[in-house]
Amino acid sequence: MNNYRERLVIVTYDISNPRRWRKVFKCMKGFGEWLQYSVFQCRLTAIDQAELVAELDSLINHAEDHVLLLDVCAADKIEPKVTSLGKPYIPPVREVTVV
Repeated sequence: MNNYRERLVIVTYDISNPRRWRKVFKCMKGFGEWLQYSVFQCRLTAIDQAELVAELDSLINHAEDHVLLLDVCAADKIEPKVTSLGKPYIPPVREVTVV
């Protein structure tokens, strides 16, 4: 796997403690786009994914919390097809962020 090629990864989590949930949410905002309460869409290189896993690993309680990273596909030129029921779904907009 090319370390610089982005993959589309869906991250979902179930964090039992509100304080830890906020820390995980804040961490995730640095890696992807918030889709729903505990669901993020991320475009990650292998290096980014390793950094995310390491950070999440340090934030969660392994006996009480659960995090899933679903590697969907290569991210270049892909726009996920989403079926949304209820409130309208507004896809995340990719934009450059200068830090």
